[in-house]
Amino acid sequence: VVSPSNVREPAHRAFPKIMEDWDMDRIVRDYADAAERVKEAGLDGFELECYGHLLDSFWSPATNHRDDEHGGSLDNRLRFTHRVLDAIRDRVGPDYIVGLRLVADEDMEKGISREEGLEICRRMIATGQIDFLNIIRGHVEHDGPLSRVIPVTGMASAPHLDFAGQVRTETKFPVFHAARITDVATARHAVAEGKLDMVGMTRAHIADPHIAAKVAEGREDEVRPCVGATYCLDRIYEGRGATCIHNAATGREATMPHTIPKTTGSKRHVVVVGAGPAGLEASRVSAERGHKVTLLEAAADAGGQIRLATQVKRRSELIGIVDWRLAQLQRLGVEVRYNTYAESDDVVALTPDVVIVATGGLPREDAIAEGGDLATSSWDIISGAASAGEDVLVYDDNGAHPGMAATEIIMAQGSKLEVVSPERMFAPEIGGLNLVPYIEKLQGHGAVITTMTRVHSLTRKGNKIAATLTSPYNEAPVGERLVDQVVVEYATTPMDELYFALKPDSSNGGEVDYEALVAGQRQQVVRSAAAGFQLFRIGDAVAARNIHAGIYDALRLCKDL
Repeated sequence: VVSPSNVREPAHRAFPKIMEDWDMDRIVRDYADAAERVKEAGLDGFELECYGHLLDSFWSPATNHRDDEHGGSLDNRLRFTHRVLDAIRDRVGPDYIVGLRLVADEDMEKGISREEGLEICRRMIATGQIDFLNIIRGHVEHDGPLSRVIPVTGMASAPHLDFAGQVRTETKFPVFHAARITDVATARHAVAEGKLDMVGMTRAHIADPHIAAKVAEGREDEVRPCVGATYCLDRIYEGRGATCIHNAATGREATMPHTIPKTTGSKRHVVVVGAGPAGLEASRVSAERGHKVTLLEAAADAGGQIRLATQVKRRSELIGIVDWRLAQLQRLGVEVRYNTYAESDDVVALTPDVVIVATGGLPREDAIAEGGDLATSSWDIISGAASAGEDVLVYDDNGAHPGMAATEIIMAQGSKLEVVSPERMFAPEIGGLNLVPYIEKLQGHGAVITTMTRVHSLTRKGNKIAATLTSPYNEAPVGERLVDQVVVEYATTPMDELYFALKPDSSNGGEVDYEALVAGQRQQVVRSAAAGFQLFRIGDAVAARNIHAGIYDALRLCKDL
């Protein structure tokens, strides 16, 4: 990593080398080479990243401490950017579209102020070398401030839209902006009110790449909503693929369809049991294929564990995953039967051709070796079936949202709290952006966080519970906690009784041809020619999964039915 000064780049824990003259020469050429490749590739234009990146690190007093011709005055701090733009224009010509995605206010005392940011905008415009500004407000070197630049679920919608509009008003120059503008109505408002010339909807297009086409075709009600889960960006920042929490085709377009094709084979009767995210997706995809679908749900409402997750008000937007699918099922004519606890005879009586068991799971109860019956499950806390004690220990041996959701509810009830985890890093299944609101609440509450520690056993001591703690590395005792309540989160164990009851009557015995599944081919396993239906199970009915994995299970299987 190189930078104008030796100021640590904490997001990647890097101590950069101070750029020398030949570093600058080399990097200017690299920018020009990249610009030329973009034009030759046939793209209409590009923008340069100038927020928490190299060019703006020259602009910001927080990161530029140089005492040469590239430091001090604003003219000096912009010198390298002018060199880059000159080199780019030499390669792409004067008419090719080039813009800057730039920070116009770093929103921190030692950084670029609003006034200086506006002056940078004016000076960049005055060069005549750029065609638009894509406005950012904030700084990004830590997860906390990054989450205010890229807000997650529960945070304000379009928080910097008015600021971007002010830049447009003051500069009289084309302005783009993207920061949690997740719905068409907000985008339409931003353009109609003259705040923006172009709206960026990054996560919204990850959720539904066909937003523009659906609006143009009068199908706005079919747009799959971004629910702000930020599963996509958290994965990107961990070096993984940009996948959406409830669109399993995004990032897998070579193998997974965004638009489900109709079957070229016979129409079949598909019975899906369980209306959680996996069951809803299985029903939707099967119906899009043209099959008759009957969906059976034991509860009075669809959603499964998503409804549990939305008990944390901050995450209530997740219900969009359910609502969108229910709207699609209505459009497709799927029969949904609620309050139907289906047993094997009920399913067989429907004379199905295919049965998909998506019955989900229940909290695992084997996280603690001894005395686990004294613990309360995270589900009971989240659902309100149990209230928090005065002094609570949460044992999170899952590291995902359910355990943290329980802590959020416990803190809201005013309890003293310690979170114990056997992992070497805290909440490893939650990405950096999503972890921010949990950590802010935990630290603000004064909660104790203990990692690399197991809860080995629980015993009664009067009206308290004694938790014996051990090391996961050598099993040695490391202490004891005396608390009013121990809450355990250890993922789920499958509710698979229906699956195994149906298995003898199925033609495939529940078997999946994984080679065919991966190749995108229809399942044709036959183990009993006399039986009448194929049987599959997906989601937590197989083993503990997250929302995305359950939906991916359903899409991968049902797109070829």
